[in-house]
Amino acid sequence: MSAAAELRGVRARYGLLEALHGVDLAFPAGRVTVLLGRNGAGRSTVLHALAGTLRPTAGQVRWQDRDITATEAWRRARLGIALVPAERAVFGSLTVAEQLALGGPDPADPPFPELAPLLHRRAATLSGGQRQLVALARALRSRPDLLLLDEPARGLAPAVVARLYGLLLDLAAEGRTVALAEPSLPPPLARPGVLLHVLDRGRVTFSGEPPEPRG
Repeated sequence: MSAAAELRGVRARYGLLEALHGVDLAFPAGRVTVLLGRNGAGRSTVLHALAGTLRPTAGQVRWQDRDITATEAWRRARLGIALVPAERAVFGSLTVAEQLALGGPDPADPPFPELAPLLHRRAATLSGGQRQLVALARALRSRPDLLLLDEPARGLAPAVVARLYGLLLDLAAEGRTVALAEPSLPPPLARPGVLLHVLDRGRVTFSGEPPEPRG
């Protein structure tokens, strides 16, 4: 199992609080990796360390066999790394169409049809779930090589959530790397081939595939 993205001995902190205590994590190409844990476990911190929006205090962040620990977030975006954070994922002053255009051409054909009637509305006027859908659609449109998602299903309707996880599995099937942080394992991802990393208080307590369902 080759890792497209890795954290090697990474420590990270917010002020005096150390959020990651020397973690080693692998994110293979062609698979969906789910970071599980309670609030404060370090799930979001891992995503931000990979995206470059948080600089580790020790250790290495690697992407496609190169050390990107000191690489700025905007440069990582050019390397094909996209992050959809849990908060402030859209620009409130831009319309939905303008947001989608940031991810790629033809904003009139968003990945989620639910956005079609909203193309001319500014993001600041949208509901929380609608903003989340815009952020996800923009990231998916950019076709990133590494897609990082922090609780992506928050505020979305069940039917949209099921479609979203299907899109993530499709991306992985194309050979891309997908990593998402979740408080619990989403049922559509409880399947062979999905990789789990369980974190607790900034340490990795389990890495492996979901357990086989009991019959």
